[in-house]
Amino acid sequence: MPELAEVEWFRKQWDAGRGDKIVDVRLHSRKRIFRRTNTRELRERVVGASLENSSARGKRMLFKFSGDNWIGIHLGMTGKMRAAPADFRQAKHDHLVLCQTKRSLVLTDSRQFGRVRFHHGSDEPDWWKGTAPEIATRDFDRSFVDRFLDRHGQAPIKGVLLMQNGFSGIGNWMADEILWRAKVLPSKRTRKLSAGERAAIFRATKFVVKGALETTGRDFSDPPKSWLIHQKWKRQGICPKHRTPLKHATVAGRTTAWCPRCQK
Repeated sequence: MPELAEVEWFRKQWDAGRGDKIVDVRLHSRKRIFRRTNTRELRERVVGASLENSSARGKRMLFKFSGDNWIGIHLGMTGKMRAAPADFRQAKHDHLVLCQTKRSLVLTDSRQFGRVRFHHGSDEPDWWKGTAPEIATRDFDRSFVDRFLDRHGQAPIKGVLLMQNGFSGIGNWMADEILWRAKVLPSKRTRKLSAGERAAIFRATKFVVKGALETTGRDFSDPPKSWLIHQKWKRQGICPKHRTPLKHATVAGRTTAWCPRCQK
């Protein structure tokens, strides 16, 4: 599933179309990805409008078009976005195509766990507001993190890191990366975390997000080889620090990897 850094990279793929008008909208209106979305209004209002800007929050994106039109996108598990040639031919899983004279802005989602939403209004849609502070900002501070951890004391810390109303944009691989760097066992109950472990989780979260945005978020390149992600999915993966074999289990419903030497 695309996480914070991957979402940022996909968002930028449509930047090629900024300032240009949409001359046609092609979509598969009956597909699940458009659930509870008025696709007829989307098509009618967006055709003739220009793409003005975009932003990302966690795993979500919002695209602003002229005429007070907004398209929100969540990529789900398999969503991808790209800018294709103007003569692009829509395929089975290309559920939304915004056609411009010079290019086509394409959203593809084979499994349709993602979502497309449309809003017409002078202000940002309500469903875009009221989210957790972005981790890369100053608003995501120790005070916020401590309050959030206190509210979920019975849950394993791996599960808490996956909660989007607290750790916006963090997914499976980033959560494991954070806990490995913080030297915290993923299954440990949040209420049992020491003050030092809480501080380490906060620092590691900031570090991992910053590093991921500077690599994957910039050009879709991999983080440094010293990161756990390169070993996490391997059946015989080893700790990048001292080559101890990694352990694997399902924690909070997700496949989880950790180092038994680093994370006791």
